[in-house]
Amino acid sequence: MSVCVRTRAQVGIDAPQVLVEAHCQPGTPSFTLVGMAQTAVREARDRVRSAIRNVGLKYPQGRLVVNLAPADLAKHGGRYDLAIAVAILAATEQVNRGHVDRLEFLGELSLYGEVRGVRGAFCAASRLNGRDEGLVVPASNLDELAPLTGVAVYPVSTLKEVVRLLQAPGLPEPGPQRCPPKPRARPRQSLSDVRGQTKAKRALAVAAAGGHHLLMTGPPGTGKTMLAHRLAALLPPLSVDEAIEVANIYSVSTRNAPDFGSRPFRDPHHTASLAAIVGGGNPITPGEITLAHGGVLFLDELPEYQRNVLEALREPLEAGEVAVARVRQTVRFPARFQLVAAMNPCPAGYICDETHCRCTPQQVRQYRSRISGPLLDRIDIRVEVGPVPERDLWGEPPPANEDAELRDMVAVARTRQMQRAGKVNAALAVREIEHHGKMAPAAAALLRRAAKRFGLSARAVHRLRKVSLTIADLADTDEIASAHVAQALTYRALDEELAGRESG
Repeated sequence: MSVCVRTRAQVGIDAPQVLVEAHCQPGTPSFTLVGMAQTAVREARDRVRSAIRNVGLKYPQGRLVVNLAPADLAKHGGRYDLAIAVAILAATEQVNRGHVDRLEFLGELSLYGEVRGVRGAFCAASRLNGRDEGLVVPASNLDELAPLTGVAVYPVSTLKEVVRLLQAPGLPEPGPQRCPPKPRARPRQSLSDVRGQTKAKRALAVAAAGGHHLLMTGPPGTGKTMLAHRLAALLPPLSVDEAIEVANIYSVSTRNAPDFGSRPFRDPHHTASLAAIVGGGNPITPGEITLAHGGVLFLDELPEYQRNVLEALREPLEAGEVAVARVRQTVRFPARFQLVAAMNPCPAGYICDETHCRCTPQQVRQYRSRISGPLLDRIDIRVEVGPVPERDLWGEPPPANEDAELRDMVAVARTRQMQRAGKVNAALAVREIEHHGKMAPAAAALLRRAAKRFGLSARAVHRLRKVSLTIADLADTDEIASAHVAQALTYRALDEELAGRESG
C-alpha cells in the first residue's frame, strides 16, 4: 500500500512543501530512503524504526520505500522524522488516512518516540496561515507559533499522541489561540545618559526618523557606542507584518529571537567572518545583516573589520536583501537594516591631541582608507563626536524627558512618510524622491552648487535629498528649504581624507 504525507522543508526563510511517499510490499525486510536526503535525513530510518516499536506499534516486515519529493530539493535535518513515521503507519493502516490528508507534520523523533522541536517551525506555519490545513508540531515549538492566529496548530509531545490524534473519529478543535507575547518591560536606555553631544543626538534623531545609515567618528570615550545603543529606543515598534517577518528569520536561526514586535539590535565583534555577517554554512543560515532586518546593525571600530566583510555590505545596503550563492543553490535573505557605525579618527584615536597621539600622516591615511569610497557613499549621515566640553561633563544632567520628545518627533515624521509614500525616506527610489521631495528654488540651487564644488556622485546627491526631506519632515513642512539642505550637507562630512582618496 502507498500513502502520501505532507511536510515542509527549510530553504533560507522559505518553507517549500515536501511530499513523503511511503510504499510497503512483501519481501526481504529493508528500508530505502530516496529523494536527495542528506546524512541526518537518511539516519531517520533508524530513529523512526525504534520510535515506532518503542511506543508499541507495528513496524512493517517487508520492503519499505520512502520517497521525499521533489527529488531535486536537498533535505537537511531531522524535521522529516514525524512525517516519515506517519506515512509508514498510514501505509500499514495503523492510523486514519482521512485525517492525514488534512494535516502537515513537522518534528524530529527520539528513539523512544518523543517528538522534539525543530528549527523553522514558524516559517512552515506561516505558509499555512489562512488555509484549511492544520499543522502537527512539537509542543516545544508552540510558544514560537503564538503570533500566528490563523493556523490550526496541534502540539504533540510523543508519537503515541500523534496516533491518538489521527485515530480519533474527527479532528479535535485546536486549542485556544494564544495571544502574541508582549515585549518584556526592560530598562530603557536613555539619551540623557550621554552628556553633551547635541549635534550627534540631533543626527541620531534624523537617522531614526528617515531610516538613514549613520557613521560617527571621534576619539574614545566620547559616547559613540552609547549613542548607537540608544537609537533603537527612538524607533517605533514593528508592525505585525514586520514582526512576523523578523520571527521567520529567527525561526531558522540558532540565535535568540528578540521580543515579538521589538526591533532587533545586532552588534557583532569586528573579528566576525564574512559568513557570520552575510550568511552561509550548510544548510545556508542567515548572517548578522539578516538578523538585523527591521532593526539596527551596529559596527563598532569600523576600520577594524576585514575588508571583504565591509565590501560585502555594499549590495545589501542598496538592495535590502542578500543572495548567498553556493554550487547547488542560491538563497535570498531579507536585509533591510539600519547601519550605525563608529570609528576613531586615527589608530591611536586622539588625532587632535598631541599628548596622546603619535600617529604619522601616513598611518592616519592608511587607517581611514580601510573604508572604501563606495561604502562611505552609501552612508547618508556622518557626524563627528568630539570630546565632551567641561561644562557639559560637570554641569546639570540633560532633562529626563529628552528621549520622549525625540521619540515623538520621530514618530510624527515617520507617520508623514508612511502616509506620503508608504515607506521611510531612506527607502525611496530616484523617481519617488523627485516626486515627493519638492525643493524650494534656493534649496535646489544650494544643492547644485555643493554637488559641483565637492564633486558629488549621483548617488550622493539623491541621498542628500532624502536626508533633507527627513529634516523637513521633522520640521513638519512639506517643502525642502535651503536650511534643510544646509543641515544635510553638514551631516555629509565632505572630507576627501575620510574616504581615503588622498594621494600619498
